[in-house]
Amino acid sequence: MSVYDRLKELNIVLPAATPPVAAFAPIVQTGNVCYVSGHIAKRDGKSWAGQLGVNISTAEGKQAARGIAIDLLGTLHHELGNLDRVQCIVKLFCLVNSGPAFTEQHLVANGASELLQEVFGEAGKHARSAVGVAQLPLGACVEIEIVAQIR
Repeated sequence: MSVYDRLKELNIVLPAATPPVAAFAPIVQTGNVCYVSGHIAKRDGKSWAGQLGVNISTAEGKQAARGIAIDLLGTLHHELGNLDRVQCIVKLFCLVNSGPAFTEQHLVANGASELLQEVFGEAGKHARSAVGVAQLPLGACVEIEIVAQIR
């Protein structure tokens, strides 16, 4: 089954790639590896601002991470032309805008990790880091970047 068939089964429509809001490239490819720059959580087309453990729940953070994974796939699709070129997701790095007592960053990151595994199957299993930070650009609650190996 192709990646696009899985996306259709999951009722996921890939968004158009959005240009970066600062001085960086959305993707850098070297050899057969793509480094996809961090994408922030969005709600209603704007930065989904807030802090986990303060005014955003773990469940909402997980939902935000899932949405970011979809945005990351949209960027990969735009760059590669075909997501079936993705051989595997190598690494996911998740930054969680966290209140001082919040310790469930790993559960927030599961929103993205689980989606990537649903879409790519075994090729979606990846190494991962999930860390709490004091703040993110535009006050976003979550930011995620990925590294993908391509055919």
